[in-house]
Parts: sequence; structure tokens; C-alpha cells
Amino acid sequence: MLTLNLEDLKGAAPKGGLFADREWIWSPEPFQLSKAQKKTLMRLGRPLHRFQAACDEIYRLSRQGRRPEWIAQILDAGKPDWLVEHQNLESQRGLTPRVIRPDLLLTEEGFSASELDGVPGGIGTLAWLSQTYAAAGFEIFGGAKGMLEGFASLFKDGADILVSQESGDYRPEMEWLAQELGEGFQVHEAESWSATESGKGEIYRFFELFDWESIPAIRELAEGGKVTPPFKPHFEEKLWLALFWTPSLRKIWEKELRGSHLQVLKKMIPFGWPVDPREIPPHAALPRLNVSSWDEVGEFSQKERRLVLKVSGFSELAWGSRGVTIGHDVSSAEWQAGLKRAQEEFMSQTWMVQEFQETRVIEHPYFDPETGERRVMEGRVRLCPYYFLNQEGETKLGGCLATIVPADKKKIHGMRDGILVPCV
Repeated sequence: MLTLNLEDLKGAAPKGGLFADREWIWSPEPFQLSKAQKKTLMRLGRPLHRFQAACDEIYRLSRQGRRPEWIAQILDAGKPDWLVEHQNLESQRGLTPRVIRPDLLLTEEGFSASELDGVPGGIGTLAWLSQTYAAAGFEIFGGAKGMLEGFASLFKDGADILVSQESGDYRPEMEWLAQELGEGFQVHEAESWSATESGKGEIYRFFELFDWESIPAIRELAEGGKVTPPFKPHFEEKLWLALFWTPSLRKIWEKELRGSHLQVLKKMIPFGWPVDPREIPPHAALPRLNVSSWDEVGEFSQKERRLVLKVSGFSELAWGSRGVTIGHDVSSAEWQAGLKRAQEEFMSQTWMVQEFQETRVIEHPYFDPETGERRVMEGRVRLCPYYFLNQEGETKLGGCLATIVPADKKKIHGMRDGILVPCV
């Protein structure tokens, strides 16, 4: 039976680490995917890319008044005018993120997408994990070099990778990635970057757009054009997962997406709602919630509050589960306060609600951080497959990262007491 020991793992780790001031729990084995899960993940890249392309087209047509104008209005809420104007330039038409990473919760029924990350971390970490576990003989999903080759395929001749101070925890993994890829790739601090010092034509943007004011060369970067992800803040909004279920947009989604892609997404995206405080007719109701206002949702019992309130995007709270409230896990007062804030901030910071998805409890081996002994964790899993959109417009899976946290945790993200492993 293949296995890794703790000394092998720690000995192979980059000297500078992969996360600044962060740790995770080591495991002797990758996470095992079933044949059905592997089949699903292998086919998911194209539907997700088409979904993002459809989002971009719906947003653009909404700005032109050829789709309901309220779509663009709530997606533009709180954004600076220059960014809104930039993402509507004709030169930006059709540009989508070229690294596609959904956050997939593992449930009894299959996968549930809690997010489609616009600027995903973990690329370098999974690349290193894939190499390390493959070297021990495991058949890593995506291959030992899948993440490295996938990232390299985004660019013709390398790229400058710009990491902001806000995203600084991830700088070590990107520096390791650039070192592995060779001299065509270099990591720079986004705050001090200037075009005159850059030797590359292409840029990989590793900072979220809410942080734009801290980047002096931000407009120069946007106007340069050769940047991925593109300067389109609407792609950083989780709200699209709620708009996917909006009844009045059903025919629009059916028009924009192929039937097979639509069915894949319906199975994976949990039902959601924008927290829009505007009054609806007294004879109408919020779909599935069967009430006519968010104040009534605030009065739900704990049993009825199997709902998740989250910041949609363009906020420092929109990553790492910092802006997430699980309804049945907090008091009634906290739930009501969260919904009140979401309604008050509607036209400056959009919030959304999704149905809570119960995740499966699995068992996975790990090394006790204190003693180094091999133990077994009962945990819950988030899978993050990484798809790369190459120069030819093809999506290819580079690998899949499993984050396993103790079963008593309802929020699944990278944490000190979580396991990070590649998948086989």
C-alpha cells in the first residue's frame, strides 16, 4: 500500500513554505475520488467556462438595455465608475477568467458549488502537492505536472505575476510556482509594479478588484489589456449563482447555455436569492421561501434557517468565509442583524442567501501535529478542481485540491486544523 511519512513530506516542502504564517495538517495519502466523481470533474470545465461567458454576455446586454437593466444595476453597485466603464469597453467583450476554480462541497447527492472563485489561491500549493504525492507513486488526478502545465498554457512567453499585500499570504506559493516554471515567470509586488520595469507583455493578476486603490498602476494595468483575470468586477460576484435561479431570467439562461450545460449547472448550484429589500406585490412571494420580505426571513425559526448569508463580492469579507453567516448556527438576533445589514447595504455592497448544503462525513488519515502519530479524522470535504483556459480556448483540468476539516466545522476553508491533499 502506497503511503508517505511525515518526514518525507516536511523534507520535500519548499524552504520558504507555501503560505505566509499559515499551516495545515499533513496526510500520508491523497483523497480518493470515485469513478463517478472523476467523470463529473473531467467534464465540468467546459460548462463552467460557458457559464462565465453567459454571465458576461447577460451583463453586457443588461447595460445596453437589451436584457433587464436591474441585473447590471445590482452588479455595478458599489463599484468605482472607471471600473464599470472599463469592463463595458468593446475591447473587453468576451474576455473571461482563464483560471476557473469552483468550490465544490461533497454531499450525499454529489457536488454543490458554494462559489466560483474569480481569483483563486492554491495554484502553487496544489502544484507542489501533486508533484510530491506523484513522486511517492500515487496516480494524481490531473497528473504530477498538470497544474504547472495548465498555468503555463495561459501565456505565450511567460508572465509577470502581480501579488498584492492584501493577498500576501499566497505570495510564497506563487514564487515557488514561478521558480518551477522558469525565467519566463516572475512574481512582483502589485503595489510597486510599473510597466517600464516589466519585461513581459502578459500579466497574471493575483489581487481582488476591491483592493484597487492600493495599486498605483491599476489603470495602466487595465488599459494595457494583456491581463488575466480581466478587470471585470462582475466576475468576482458570487451573486451570479443566485441570479442563475431567478425565475424571471429562466428563459435568458436557456437561450445563453446549451441544454446539457444547463442541466449540469442545475444539479450543482444550490438555490439562491439576492438580498433585495425592495417591496414586492403583497400577493407575491420570494421563491421557495414563501414569504414576501426579508424581514420575514429574519423571523424564521432555527429549523427554518438552513440558509447561508454571504457577501457577494468586491469586499475584503468576500473570501476565506469571513463574510459568511450560517442561519441555523447563530442566534435569531445575529441572523436578523445580518439580514438587516444586507438590506441596508443593497446598493453599495450586495449580499446573497443560498440554501445550506449538508456535506458528507468521510474518514481520512492524517499526522497528529503534536505527536506525529498517524490518526484518522472524521471530516467534511471541499473539492477545488482547477481548469485552465489555454491559448486555443480549450479548458483543461490541471488537478483537484481537497480541503478536509473536522466534522464539527460547518464552514470549509483552509485552516490550521484542516488537511490539504491532492486527489487520486
